[in-house]
Parts: sequence; C-alpha cells; structure tokens
Amino acid sequence: MGGFAAVVLAGGAARRMGGADKPTLTVAGQSMLTRVLAAVHDADPRVVVGRIPADFPVPVHVTREEPAGGGPVAAASAGLSLVPAHVTFTALLAADLPLLTGEAIDVLRLTLESAPMEGAVYRDTDGHLQTLCGVWRTAGLRAALDRVAEARGGLHGAPVRALLEHARVAEVSWRRPGPPPWFDCDTDDDLRTAEEWAR
Repeated sequence: MGGFAAVVLAGGAARRMGGADKPTLTVAGQSMLTRVLAAVHDADPRVVVGRIPADFPVPVHVTREEPAGGGPVAAASAGLSLVPAHVTFTALLAADLPLLTGEAIDVLRLTLESAPMEGAVYRDTDGHLQTLCGVWRTAGLRAALDRVAEARGGLHGAPVRALLEHARVAEVSWRRPGPPPWFDCDTDDDLRTAEEWAR
C-alpha cells in the first residue's frame, strides 16, 4: 500500500453560468481545472471525470460516468475505477476550485494519516462540509460508494451529501491566511472574486 491519486469532477452543467464549460474558464491566466490539477501535482494517477480540451496541456486520465449526467457521486465512482487498489489515499475534488493549493491538500492528507476516518474534508466558516474538497482513504471511499449504491439502488442522481451519510469523515478547518481553498465558482461574480484573490 502507498501512494496518492486524485479524482477531479469536471462534468457539471454550470447552469448558473449560462452552461459554460466551467473548468476551462480562467483565473489568473490558467483554467480552473489546470489550477486544481497543479494542487495535486504529485498524485498518480490524476483522473478527470468529464470533458477536457483536445489540446489540454496536463497529462491526465479521462473518463465519464455512464450514463452521463449521473451527478457527482456517480462521477466519483467512475473516476475511482481508474485508481489502482494499492493506492492508499485519493483526493476527491471539484474542478472549479481555483484557489486550491498543495498546502491545503497536505493539511487534509496529514489529518487523515492520524485519524481513524475514511475521509478528511474541509468545514467552511458556516459549518458546511465541503465534500468535493477532500482526501479519502481509497478503500474507504470505495466502501462508502458501495454503501450509497446499496442504500439507493444505484449511484445515478445521488447527491454528494449521500457520501457523508455513509462514511466517517474528519472535519478540517482552514486556519491559515488567505482565501479558503474550497472556494468554488458557481457564478460570474464568484469568478471575479477568485480573480481578485488570485492576484
């Protein structure tokens, strides 16, 4: 056992941004997907669930959930299927986290190494758990996905909170200066805010 992988979910519809291909939108001159992948540069494999441009500059494995449009839990399962069983930890991340850093990932990994939990995710200042900004024990994430599938009769359409209902996670607070690493861009205003923070 050993190693670290990353599964990045990049298949959302971005309805609040007019259906834009959200992961390809740029912050500080780089696409949000590229910025997320840079935060997990040491992960092997790095799996993107969704579409990527033909000229995408970062080497990644690409897959989609079947059928497409199954939601984040189905997408997580599709991505995890490309992670070898011997890999100990897997980051599960949204593709629209342009302020994510390697340091923020390291905090989650270190927390999980010392906690008897299946995952470690950030808790924001309002007390909400940021499920798609987390690191999981790979075997624990597989087990949680299996429990969700059993409880619901499948993963298609399962909300991301279903993972938290079927797994034990460490809740991590971000205590360092600077923007929160879980800040996601769901609107054009969010994108402008991220751009200001990234300067």
